[in-house]
Amino acid sequence: MDSEVSMSAAGSMGDFSSEFIAERFRGFLPVVIDVETGGFECHKHALLEIAAVSLVMDGSGQLVRDKTIARNVIPHADTVCDEAALEFTGINPDDPDRDAISEKDALRDIFQEIRQSVSEHHCTRAVIVAHNAHFDLGFVNAAVHRSQIKRNPFHPFSCFDTATLGGLAYGQTVLARACQSAGVPFSNKEAHSAAYDAERTAELFCTIVNRWRELGGWKPA
Repeated sequence: MDSEVSMSAAGSMGDFSSEFIAERFRGFLPVVIDVETGGFECHKHALLEIAAVSLVMDGSGQLVRDKTIARNVIPHADTVCDEAALEFTGINPDDPDRDAISEKDALRDIFQEIRQSVSEHHCTRAVIVAHNAHFDLGFVNAAVHRSQIKRNPFHPFSCFDTATLGGLAYGQTVLARACQSAGVPFSNKEAHSAAYDAERTAELFCTIVNRWRELGGWKPA
């Protein structure tokens, strides 16, 4: 799937502006990432899909999902795919209908959008939000290294993990169960697509952040 969809809650920003998202996360712009891979080892197994979901703050100060950009990826020549992983995700790397592009081109497309968002929101850098985030961060960093990309917009080791946040907020660390507890619709049939999982993770993250604010945990200065 190769998609770029705007889901912005547009309209008047009211008393809030794009600067508040920078204030909320100490100058970082949270960007939700999901990867589908050919295994568990980031330096060995192939990156097969990557999706990024940008976030914005609406006029009432609620964090909401904005744009999704997703790319199918041709496995890098220096990587391999484990058959069990392919069976789990249902991805056929050789399917011509995937419209896959090189790892380097996929990262460049996504990083260009992220750098623009970082600038628009007056942030200094992006930070990955993901479910079991160090898995996704590891694959992104490994792909950046393989592709010799010099301008990685993401912090190299900091991240927000919705598995941890879901455990804290709802007592659930599995994405589907945490979404269910948070009232976020989740379809097991659509899961294991990078775009779908990234969007569900984004909804979960926004729900937790917004609920924390409602409870008095953060208010703009």
